[in-house]
Amino acid sequence: MLSRPIIEDVLTAALSTGGDFAEIFVEDRFNTGLLLVGGKIESGISGRDYGVGIRIFYGLNSIYAYTNDSTRENLIKVAKEAAAAIKGSSINQVLDFTKTEIENIHPIKVIPSNIEKSQKVELIKRAYNAAKNFDEVISQVTVRYLDNEQNVLIANSEGLYVEDKRTRTRTAISAVASANGEMQSGSYGPGAHMGFEFYDKINIEDYAKEAARIAKAMVYADLCPSGKMPVVIDNEFGGVIFHEACGHGLEATSVAKGTSVFAGKLGEKVASDVVTAVDDGTIPNAWGSQNIDDEGTKTKKNVLIENGVLKGYMIDKLNGLKMGMPSTGSSRRQSYKYAPTSRMTNTYIANGSSTKEEIIANTEYGLYAKYMGGGSVNPATGDFNFAVSEGYIIRNGKIAEPVRGATLIGTGLEVLKEIDMVGNNLGFGQGMCGSLSGSIPTDVGQPTIRVKSITVGGRKGGQ
Repeated sequence: MLSRPIIEDVLTAALSTGGDFAEIFVEDRFNTGLLLVGGKIESGISGRDYGVGIRIFYGLNSIYAYTNDSTRENLIKVAKEAAAAIKGSSINQVLDFTKTEIENIHPIKVIPSNIEKSQKVELIKRAYNAAKNFDEVISQVTVRYLDNEQNVLIANSEGLYVEDKRTRTRTAISAVASANGEMQSGSYGPGAHMGFEFYDKINIEDYAKEAARIAKAMVYADLCPSGKMPVVIDNEFGGVIFHEACGHGLEATSVAKGTSVFAGKLGEKVASDVVTAVDDGTIPNAWGSQNIDDEGTKTKKNVLIENGVLKGYMIDKLNGLKMGMPSTGSSRRQSYKYAPTSRMTNTYIANGSSTKEEIIANTEYGLYAKYMGGGSVNPATGDFNFAVSEGYIIRNGKIAEPVRGATLIGTGLEVLKEIDMVGNNLGFGQGMCGSLSGSIPTDVGQPTIRVKSITVGGRKGGQ
């Protein structure tokens, strides 16, 4: 992607004014995106992004610059311009790159760019037909397909020289049901760090029908009551609450600044005894997995909370310097246009000992959130507000009537302490996470859990 002599010259230029550390990130990415609306292809985009990011540390500060002109002359010019922000003295430094060979734990069998676009169109039309023909109340279906192949080279002034290849594919289906003047939607978006063979492992029609089923169930549902009550949150995408309300607070990006509610709490009890939470970028072929992070450190399984006790954070190199702690292989970025920082990969609450049926049967009255939707979070306080995209009332230990319009309102720390039952059916859902270093693919996950008391917002009023 870039020759070693050029990389050496660029890093030398980056350190020419006394920087402590310099890094170069080279990215070559191929993207394909298709959008099908109303049974017709509305857009189809294929493209290539290529560029180089240069980062310099000076003490606990950093400077970042990027360019898509990778000629030697331009890269040295960009590196010197970035280095001009540092008013130190040049240090003679010998750069000795040792290529790090990494084990590829996410094998790819069918490179998506080797698949004809007509085959991808046929795939999303199958999804469209399965959702549209699910029931006559389904009035609209949208299907998005994407794949990308990202090749990266990372080298730094400490002698690191490593390359990685990431391939991801995903299809997102959204269905709208219309009845009695109401419109409700359902969605599903399976994806993986995998090639086109992903679609041999799943049945895309099943996911499309599930999106349509959610929309149909909610369009006939009554309004949800409000008030404090037990809430059972099902597995897979239910983990979005932990990701948003707790996970971001465990990233060094906020911990190093002292703005996280989890800062300074290592070793302290922050959750109930039944909660163990993990961020694991090594799960084979999972949507949020990588062999190495975007600083070239191997990804790891990081235990964040164990039996309710805070055990660790997700840490990148720069924030690790500020915290006096090593990197945990958690540095990520959307592309060469972003400086990396600590981010999640596949974040989940680990399995407990209860079955989903036991959790429901032990709940006399409450809300069952089968699927969670989007929401908003204050990362400094952990205050959140999340929509329930498919919900039911639990009566006498059984799932009863469907309800719509429910929201869950609380704080991350509050919810962690209120979880009193954890199931044994861990599952994952795929999403895109936005933060300082752009939008990145992440898995959220959990088994079925019960929060014994949480505020439920609903338009039907108090019960």
